[in-house]
Amino acid sequence: MNRIQAVILDWAGTTVDFGSFAPTQIFIEAFHRAFDIDITLEQARIPMGLGKWQHIEALGKLPEIDICWQNKFGRSMNNDDIDAIYATFMPLQIAKVVDFSAPISGVIQTIAALRTQEIKIGSCSGYPRAVMEKLVPAAARLGYSPDYWVASDDIPAGGRPGPWMALQNVIELSIDSVASCIKVDDAVPGIAEGLNAGMWSVGVVLSGNEFGKTWDEYQTMPHDAILELRQKAAAKLFAAGAHYVIDTLADLPQLIGVINDRLAKGERP
Repeated sequence: MNRIQAVILDWAGTTVDFGSFAPTQIFIEAFHRAFDIDITLEQARIPMGLGKWQHIEALGKLPEIDICWQNKFGRSMNNDDIDAIYATFMPLQIAKVVDFSAPISGVIQTIAALRTQEIKIGSCSGYPRAVMEKLVPAAARLGYSPDYWVASDDIPAGGRPGPWMALQNVIELSIDSVASCIKVDDAVPGIAEGLNAGMWSVGVVLSGNEFGKTWDEYQTMPHDAILELRQKAAAKLFAAGAHYVIDTLADLPQLIGVINDRLAKGERP
């Protein structure tokens, strides 16, 4: 009860795929292929962290996309439309996800450091199982392999922002207190997931969806531009309820010491 026993990590933007580009680019392509509707990268990022069917549903409710739908079809997006886009999205995502499976800089070293402290490594994702079955072994070949993973469609009750994927990790990893867990995520629904599960919720800024830059773009950005975008991304994650924000997962071990001190004083999330 007085120390962190497990961290439950998101995938794209948190442990792999710096900038979370695999899902966002595929949403753009799926909308175009299925209905010849063009959405922007910024729009595609807005519901990030939800299950992918729910992500498409949320995109259809954005006022600017709903207007496009009304103009083209004389109505709003319906479930048949969502199913059609999802059916287009899935094979594209399955084919492309391995190209975005490289662990983010510092992740492999961080996982090794956590394991020396006997901290278990859980994970969950907005990806469905069919995508995760391609991503997990690809990431393992490159050095990242959590102790457990669960996909958004594995849980009958649904995915984020509900607590169920995070709690499934607690069960499978045999953790005796949710207060001894940290949920780490780069998107708002994932922060809510951790809070709803009764865990410490930590947002990831620089490698994640809210910052939204590739590694190469980040490396060439002016310092002032980095600070401005970082502050904006951190503010959004704090507004969602994050207890802390970090730049990348490499900052997590130091933060665990801070949280352990709070647990030892009897504090809880």
